[in-house]
Amino acid sequence: MEYEMTMRIFAKYMSEDKTILDLGGGAGVYSIPLAKAGNKVYLADLSERLIEVAKEADEEKLLTCNVVNATDLSIYEDSMFDTVLLMGPLYHLLEASEREQCVRECYRVLKRGGRIFASFIPYLSGSIAIVERYIGHPEQVDINNLKEVFASGRFRNNANSGFQEGYYPTSKEIEKMFDDCGFSKLEIRSIRGFGDRREEYIYKIKDEAIRDEIFSLVEKTASDECIVETCSHAMYIGEKKEKY
Repeated sequence: MEYEMTMRIFAKYMSEDKTILDLGGGAGVYSIPLAKAGNKVYLADLSERLIEVAKEADEEKLLTCNVVNATDLSIYEDSMFDTVLLMGPLYHLLEASEREQCVRECYRVLKRGGRIFASFIPYLSGSIAIVERYIGHPEQVDINNLKEVFASGRFRNNANSGFQEGYYPTSKEIEKMFDDCGFSKLEIRSIRGFGDRREEYIYKIKDEAIRDEIFSLVEKTASDECIVETCSHAMYIGEKKEKY
């Protein structure tokens, strides 16, 4: 459902034949289908291993792949892209200065009126998930980092296994950061909406009319603040301001 709903969001806000930067795009889950749809796609990720996986999966050699830190896009020119996908880096940048640098770099490489799609893990969802993580992996969580994540939205893992760090902002924090960095909000929404953690059951529904209606209702309620703040993954969709 995450993939299907994300592609629906792209279809709603993104026209074809665009030059796209998929920043933190990993193994090319979104890069490859977007390139096959006729877009010129640059895939960038910090992980050399994931970039190699993407190159192997890109059988038609449609992608331009680079190993890049999300806070330094100096290999790309100003106003180079119509669209930037920021579908992961904000999960892991703990310091405000890092997040701001990342978003300002995205602003720089976007054309005037260019759009950004940035996913994030909302504060309530992320913080509560750390409680669940303690239950399953107590070596990763103690009272100190549990208190910290609820106080600041920042999580630092005590063990070497699992995600090592996480940042969980409120939607208001996300909106302010992007506004301060020169973007106008088009929408803040959940990705899976109330379908979150119910995907297995929804996809088993045999009545196509009911299943389609559920997807429509997920879309209809996706921007409800209560759902945004408690969903696993949310998305900010913004547009580069003409004057900033």
